[in-house]
Amino acid sequence: MNLILPPRITDSAARLRDAARARGLDTVQLDSFSVPGGLRAAHLHAGPGFADAVAPPLGIGLLEAPADWLARLPREFTGREVRLVPLGEVYGLRRPVFVKSPNDKSIPALVYADGSRLPGPDAVDPETEVLVSDVTRFTAEYRTYLLDGAVHTASRYAEDGRLSLGPVPREAVAFAERLPLASLPSAIVVDVGLSDGRWSVIEANAAWASGTYLCDPQRALDVVLRAAAPLGSFAERDRAFLR
Repeated sequence: MNLILPPRITDSAARLRDAARARGLDTVQLDSFSVPGGLRAAHLHAGPGFADAVAPPLGIGLLEAPADWLARLPREFTGREVRLVPLGEVYGLRRPVFVKSPNDKSIPALVYADGSRLPGPDAVDPETEVLVSDVTRFTAEYRTYLLDGAVHTASRYAEDGRLSLGPVPREAVAFAERLPLASLPSAIVVDVGLSDGRWSVIEANAAWASGTYLCDPQRALDVVLRAAAPLGSFAERDRAFLR
């Protein structure tokens, strides 16, 4: 059973690679986005571009949150208005907004001073859907790896918008496990944070493309192996969440 890695790997991918080797799994780092003839693999950890190139020929399925998941969450969980709209609809906004692509990096996740600062139609199709939300200041941000509705491992990754690795309070775990998890795949990463003293969801991320920060790499690997696995291995509930 192989874990496939891209040509350039992050520190997180290296930790997951080492965790996989420690449990006796083979790891293969490809030197391009092409799949060599005869290669067999069951899992991967990589960004969306690499995953989209190599997962289909290898028969690997990829779990991710629905594009509109954050926009459909009740405000009690988001603490702010979040909409999924075509990029072209955002061009006319003349106020600061936070904009990001739902499940890839085609639109950088940033606060834009107004809609005119976004990539134009010459660079990105205006029909491309993006998540648009009010600008929110999070005093602390936490990454949670969820498996079967429970937080499997977690880490603080930021304070006041700056990288800050550390432990996770019980309140963050309890909030993440209170989410309507039936609307998510069984293996997913959800980032949560504190804003004005209340807990809110920041975003959901595919486990197979997420950084681990201070998460336990073995437990994070459990989630990755479920989230990127042979197509035939997925339970019926997860098939609706395949990329």
